[in-house]
Amino acid sequence: MGDFWFYLREGIYHISDWKGYDHILFVMALCLPYLLKEWKQVLILITAFTIGHSITLALSVFNKILIPGVWVEFLIPVTILITALQNIFRKHSNPQHTKLRYGFALIFGLIHGLGFSNYLKSMLGKTENIITELLAFNLGLELGQILIVLAILLLTFIFVQMLNIQRREWTVFLSGSVFGLSLIMAVQRHPF
Repeated sequence: MGDFWFYLREGIYHISDWKGYDHILFVMALCLPYLLKEWKQVLILITAFTIGHSITLALSVFNKILIPGVWVEFLIPVTILITALQNIFRKHSNPQHTKLRYGFALIFGLIHGLGFSNYLKSMLGKTENIITELLAFNLGLELGQILIVLAILLLTFIFVQMLNIQRREWTVFLSGSVFGLSLIMAVQRHPF
């Protein structure tokens, strides 16, 4: 059981580590347009992302999918750029756009899962029975992600609903900041 708790902590640490802030930026970009009362939509978004990264995390750890790390590290900030741009150009909530956003979260989760897997593979080394470790690490990622989501929704509540900042201005301002940071990351990580 000691290994389970170790990998659970590592999952939480990996997603919330400020050195790897790309995952924090992505979750932030996903959640920025939503208010606390829209938690069901956020839950669906985060679940779609989770399904995506869980699939590729498992496939990659079991060596069923191999993509060069340099491409994965480049594509992660590209997913953040696209998500931030969706926020900036989104005028209002439209059911058609919401479904499309869920699809993007799932697809982008596939890419982020590959980034998580490189880290997990390096920790596992030659371990043969990795099911428990994989489950614990993935649960840790989810717990860390939930904390990030709650922090973003709480900040949005404070600024939009308590301090009366216009919701659109809040979303565009922070999405623009996320866009700028992810653009720098993408340029630094370009594989060509």
